[in-house]
Amino acid sequence: MDIRLLHPSETPPYELLLLADPSRRIIDEYLERGECFLAEENSMIIGVYVLLPTRPETIELVNITVVETYQGKGFGKKMIFHAIEQARSKAYKTIEVGTGNSSLPQLALYQKCGFRMTGVDSGFFIRHYEEEIWENGIQCRDMVRLEMDLS
Repeated sequence: MDIRLLHPSETPPYELLLLADPSRRIIDEYLERGECFLAEENSMIIGVYVLLPTRPETIELVNITVVETYQGKGFGKKMIFHAIEQARSKAYKTIEVGTGNSSLPQLALYQKCGFRMTGVDSGFFIRHYEEEIWENGIQCRDMVRLEMDLS
């Protein structure tokens, strides 16, 4: 798998981005401020993630997605480690990630990659999304925040 920066002339892979975030408006907002990386296997885009500077010395990993047929094969983990290395190379001290309370596989993956839970933003998905989000039979209401110290 190769991971590269989205070229400015390329259209972002919205089909993939919308798998992780159902709001095109919110996706467009963070694409404008962040860097979008594409994961490719045999010249096909199989994954995407965005790194978004949030505060001095802090960057957030947002919207990490792998095509369904490639899930469970280690590509997501490789993309997370790539994002961590990108953050380190840019001298960030902290990398953050947030996911829904209902995103059970993602919560496990982030912790396996070394992220630690730091808090819960109660009602985040109720406040910021018009449509209800359901995963694993659970309504996604709260944002679980995780972070990793890069120093």
